[in-house]
This record gives sequence, C-alpha cells and structure tokens, in this order.
Amino acid sequence: MIKKDKDGDKVLPYLMVLRPKQWTKNLLVFAALIFSIKTVSVDMLVQSAAAFILFCTTSGCVYIINDYIDREADGRHPEKCYRPIASGRLHPLGALLFGSVLLCSSLAAAFIVEPWLSLLLFGYFMVNVAYSVKLKQIVIIDIMVIAFGFVLRAIGGGLAINVSFTPWFLICTMLLALFLAISKRRHELYLLSHHKGEHRKVLEQYSPELLDQLNSIVTTAAIMSYSLFTFTSGHTVHLMWTIPLVMYGIFRYLYLIHIEGQGGRPEKVLVEDRHILGTVLLFAAMVVTILYYFE
Repeated sequence: MIKKDKDGDKVLPYLMVLRPKQWTKNLLVFAALIFSIKTVSVDMLVQSAAAFILFCTTSGCVYIINDYIDREADGRHPEKCYRPIASGRLHPLGALLFGSVLLCSSLAAAFIVEPWLSLLLFGYFMVNVAYSVKLKQIVIIDIMVIAFGFVLRAIGGGLAINVSFTPWFLICTMLLALFLAISKRRHELYLLSHHKGEHRKVLEQYSPELLDQLNSIVTTAAIMSYSLFTFTSGHTVHLMWTIPLVMYGIFRYLYLIHIEGQGGRPEKVLVEDRHILGTVLLFAAMVVTILYYFE
C-alpha cells in the first residue's frame, strides 16, 4: 500500500503539469461536430474525440515549456507557486523530457487521424512556444496570440471530420477568445496589485481602464458577429433564438469580473459559476435541437 502511494506521488506531478483543469478550452474542437449534427456518424465522433485528446496533450506540452520558463516568476505568484515545477515537486529537466516524448507521440497520432491535423497541431505548438518565449511580453500581441489559439482549436475540430467553418464563426471564436484573454489580464492586474511587473512584465503596460475599453469593443463586436452568423451561416435562421444566451453569458462574465473580482481562470468560472455553466449547456442543447429539427 505504501509503494502505491509513493508511485502515485511520483506520477501525479506529471499529470498536473499538463493542467487538466484547462482542458475544457479544447472542447471547442467539438463545435464542428455540433454544427454537423444531422450528418454525424460514429467515425466522426471517434475522430472528434481523438482531436480533443490530441489538443489536450499538445497544449499540455506547451504548458510544460511555459512553466519551465516561468518557474521563478510563478514561485512568487500567490496561486501559480503551487504548480509542479515552480513548487519543486517536478524536476524541470524531467518535465521537458516528458513533454518531448508526449509531443512526438501526439503529432504521430494526429497524422494517423488526419495529416493536416498533425500539421495544424505542430503550428499550434510553435505559435504557443513563441508566445511563451517572447510574444507574451508584447502588449496587445499577447492577448491576440491567446485568441488565435482558440481559432486553431476550432479549425482543428473541423479538419478532424472534414468540415469547414464559415468566416463569421471563426470571427466569433476569435472575438470571444479575445474577451476571455482581456478579462484574464484584468484579473491579474487586480490580483497582483502593486507587484504586477514582478510576475508578468507586460502587465506594466496595461491598465484597468485600457482593458475595460478593449473589452467594450470586443464584446460589442462579438455579439454583432454572432448575430450575423446566425443569419448568414447557411443554417436555419432559427439559430437567432440563441443570441440572448450569448448576450447573457457575456454580461454574466462581465459581472463576475467587475463585481466579484473573478475572470482570471475561465475554465474555473465555467465549472464553478452555475449561471455560466447553465448558459453554456442550454446554448449547446438549443443549437443541437434547432439544427436537428428545424434545418
């Protein structure tokens, strides 16, 4: 029994360094499957599930590199100091070796599913490595790269099942992802207060007023873009009935940011705030029902 506990203590840091709590971001790969609900097959389900797993493992490799680079800064952060590398539970070089093996395995598996998916995953990995090394230190560019990662997830889900998206959907994805990225930066400013530059230098170039103004622009554009998508996507116009849910979800998130002081971890908000979770589940159910019965 003792041996099992020790083995578990050794394995757990390798799992936690992949940040499984953030895997909810990769659920976006199923968007292509949802909007193709009338033609879904078992093969498409399997390929979408495979794409989801591969994005989880590949993004996990990115997190390993990010945690390796930021290990000293994370050690001074009130929340990130508990990460496996920053806390010392996982040796930095051991984490890099683990990530290298996992990345090669993920790209090989993706090539079997769909060669173009493997190429996209490699591009996704390289963009995020560039973010971890340099781009996260460039104001505005940092949040745009984060949003671009969500667009690649959506495209990857389509590639896995050979389904293409309309430009409006990709624009909506980009804008909503920008909204989350901007909200995260604002929460970091709120959380770190006077020591913002010690953890993330780019925070010195942001202010709450600037981020609030950026969010005003992005949220307005997101709602308008999604509204146009419901009418011009080639699907039934009954998708317009989901517009109020998108608006409520955005408004609720803004409430959590400005009143509750949350928004730093979208994956946590999704799970813990029952209003956001209920809105997302209802939105997905309505989209599936509308596309299946009214298209």
